[in-house]
Amino acid sequence: MNLLHPERLERLSREYVLGTLTGRARRRFERLLAEAPLAARVVARWQQRFDVLAAGVPPLEPRERVWQGLQQRLFAAAESTRPGFWQRVQALLAPRVLGGALAGVLAATVVLRLQPQWLDLEARGEALPQSYVGLLVNDAGQATLLASSRRHGRSITVKLLQPLQVPEGQVARLWALPREGAPFLVGLVPASGSATIALTDSAEKLFFSVARLGVTVEPVAAGAGAPGTPFVASGHCVKLW
Repeated sequence: MNLLHPERLERLSREYVLGTLTGRARRRFERLLAEAPLAARVVARWQQRFDVLAAGVPPLEPRERVWQGLQQRLFAAAESTRPGFWQRVQALLAPRVLGGALAGVLAATVVLRLQPQWLDLEARGEALPQSYVGLLVNDAGQATLLASSRRHGRSITVKLLQPLQVPEGQVARLWALPREGAPFLVGLVPASGSATIALTDSAEKLFFSVARLGVTVEPVAAGAGAPGTPFVASGHCVKLW
């Protein structure tokens, strides 16, 4: 089996970064990484894609009860081992480190479950499409909205991961926040579920200089020239290519 075949190498690299490549297959691929610079470059490219998604999710710290349960179930007997082991384990699994790992897992899980076509996990042979992606979180740090648009597409798809509280007579608006210049309206988003919003131009022209996306809940009659209320969810807008 030629592991350096382009399609096979892409699939193995993706699964290796995600951690779904296990057992003998993982060990065989790790030997390939040590011998083939091409494989290492493909893995690095997939790692960068997931790092970009994880950057939009704030660090998560587990609740005290969860943290105590992990310690008790996994390391109850650790103190009886050689000196210093428990201290090293605690350092590696400190809340900040664990929180960063959970953030990365959350971002990857959201994408895999809701938009498998981005990562070529559907039963088809297409390459990863060039896309603009936004993962918006609310004030509590919860992933709330996932937005994606093909680079040269003229629509953007939004998926609500947490329902929005939209009172009667008000609407939820999705805004683009350029690195320079005033925010502009992308369109209306539903309180739950998903929707496809038509764009006034290609995503490449609209989002090329956009750094963040945000959602406001405003009266229907409010002007659409600029956000009229604080953002209820916001996050990075990144390009994947």
